[in-house]
Amino acid sequence: MLDNGIDNLLVPSLRKQIEENLGAEKLEKIEQRLIERHGMSMVQAVKDFHKLDSVLREFFGANADEIETKSLLNIIELEKTEKDEEWITIQDQELSKTFLQTFGDEDKKTILGTVLNKSLIVADILKESKIPQTSGYRKINSMISNGILISNGFELSKDNKKIKKGYNSANSYFVGKCTKLYVFESNILLYFIQN
Repeated sequence: MLDNGIDNLLVPSLRKQIEENLGAEKLEKIEQRLIERHGMSMVQAVKDFHKLDSVLREFFGANADEIETKSLLNIIELEKTEKDEEWITIQDQELSKTFLQTFGDEDKKTILGTVLNKSLIVADILKESKIPQTSGYRKINSMISNGILISNGFELSKDNKKIKKGYNSANSYFVGKCTKLYVFESNILLYFIQN
């Protein structure tokens, strides 16, 4: 199961790519089969990819590899050089837009830096990052809905209500190790150096 947070960023794009490659009718059948066979939605299946893979293989046999590869390559492309450098090209326009809106906004970059190595509730994120509450809540909610920030689960309050434990960066790999960000016409290129 993917647990590094990048799955939260890729789910909407991957679902869209599968629909574009196979059509809405096939996607609906795949989603129905995921529920029947594994009791999970497409979003959950992308996060637990071997279950999505098993359903794709049920429908398409060995061609499932081609469908998965084509779908993923339309979203991101990974390249590692001999010098231990890594390049990630974000092909998907919506995902590119999410990165640009996040890394181009000083408050959002501050929020990411605040939760890079620790989980905090929203009030503590705002307090530590010294961002005004009104705009801070709006930006944090945007980052949560885009998959940039993820929840660390729930706990029960004293009156037995479910409350979110806290949030942290969906993928500290992108936030902490990205040394350069290049923007082209329709995609973004991220440059990483391994430490």
